[in-house]
Amino acid sequence: MEFSFRSDIGKRRTTNQDYAEAFTNQNGYHLALLADGMGGHRAGDVASQKVVTELGKKWQSSQITESEKAVQWLIQRIQEENTAIYEAGQQQEKLQGMGTTVEAVAILENQIAVGHVGDSRIYLLRDGQLMQLTEDHSLVNELVKSGELTKEMAAVHPQKNIVTRSVGMPGNVDVDVAVYDIHAYDRLLICSDGLTNMVSEEEIGHLINSSSSLEDACQRLIDKANAYGGLDNITVFLISFGGVGHD
Repeated sequence: MEFSFRSDIGKRRTTNQDYAEAFTNQNGYHLALLADGMGGHRAGDVASQKVVTELGKKWQSSQITESEKAVQWLIQRIQEENTAIYEAGQQQEKLQGMGTTVEAVAILENQIAVGHVGDSRIYLLRDGQLMQLTEDHSLVNELVKSGELTKEMAAVHPQKNIVTRSVGMPGNVDVDVAVYDIHAYDRLLICSDGLTNMVSEEEIGHLINSSSSLEDACQRLIDKANAYGGLDNITVFLISFGGVGHD
């Protein structure tokens, strides 16, 4: 397995509120994390860094090897971080209202366990085809599902950045979880909406497929999002499984 991740402030923002990192637990299994913070000038980056760092520390001390246990771990730990971020916002005025998306991928033996809250995304690239594994928790996606908007209308909707679910909400947050088998030569893309709001899925797939390495693909994706305006922070995390996995 190989992985590479890169983050860029974009062309319009004054701070980068995205945060991504990878961690390894006591049995050698990896957890890839990406968060896109929201809130005031400082609050968004506080929330995103906090959720990634705290989840990472807890993963490092875990001994999880099975997908079912990983799913339960993701639900419990993300809900714990939801409470912690909400309470931190209540205690400090400058952090009030802060929140973050979170994408978590536990990489196990020939499987991945996925945890998702918000409108960042996880994609699977298999046999050259890009498939979205997560569903956006956003206002426009709800309108698309209800038939009030088409996907094309949603892409340019003025309220497309309104998130309906995030880490940092009062009460419990619902965490979308799933387990997927990994096939030989699969690749995963974890990304913030700074990429997907600027670059089409067709072009994202083409850029990854035509890149010479994961590092090259990360940079080309960021460069393309910036070339189209770079309206938000852009973070991409790519994982390649090589010849390891189910045939």
